[in-house]
Amino acid sequence: MFIDTHTHLYVENFDVDRDQVISRCKEQAVLKVLLPNIDETTLTAVKQLADDYPDTCFAMNGLHPCHVNEKVVSTLNRLKSDFSKYGYVGVGEIGIDFYWDTTFAEEQIFAFKEQIKWSKELSIPFVIHSRSSLDLTIKIVGDSDCIPNQCIFHCFDGKLEHANKIIDLGMKMGIGGPVTHKKSKLVEVIRAIDLKHIVLETDSPYLTPSPHRGERNESSYIPIIARRIAEIKEVSIEEVAEVTSQNARDIFSNIDLSF
Repeated sequence: MFIDTHTHLYVENFDVDRDQVISRCKEQAVLKVLLPNIDETTLTAVKQLADDYPDTCFAMNGLHPCHVNEKVVSTLNRLKSDFSKYGYVGVGEIGIDFYWDTTFAEEQIFAFKEQIKWSKELSIPFVIHSRSSLDLTIKIVGDSDCIPNQCIFHCFDGKLEHANKIIDLGMKMGIGGPVTHKKSKLVEVIRAIDLKHIVLETDSPYLTPSPHRGERNESSYIPIIARRIAEIKEVSIEEVAEVTSQNARDIFSNIDLSF
């Protein structure tokens, strides 16, 4: 049985068949899914999905770095105020993305640091989006003096040296569809590290695993990712499921993710 620690099942890509998508999750033994938020416009949908499936879906609240702009302070204030109104299980997804645009680089860094503070104040984990900024996000997390098992580096795509730095911080790495792609650079990293340092994720509807690459991703594809990791580690898929699910529970110890 599996946990998808990062999926956007609330976005419009799933409006036509969301119930069926969640049914397929359960058919594939993906019994718990965590929903990172994007910005103010998605917060209602995140909460609605979590309310509709309270035993399966769990809502987070945060500001995605690609949606940070000059109004970052007022946006963060409004998002933070909603924590007192709803039982969010984590802060996310937050971080730094310098891949597309660096216009609001300073604002992204500010937002990331502020939202890490929310995590510490509320004693809930946070989920990091890091693109073209992994060294910087690792440094910021290290400087923030977070307790171990406080966060997940979502969609980890770094080198072994980055993985070891994250491990030294006591944090986890989210591994998804890219590990299944031909010539994936993640293979050597996964082979070198212990399963206890990773969690499974899809980032659906994005980052679809092979052989479905090019199609819409969904949480029912988690076993495909787990099977590839099992092949790399030369262990059973059952071991991958057991260890990664426990890792997710260790991070999200503030909620019940038992099966």
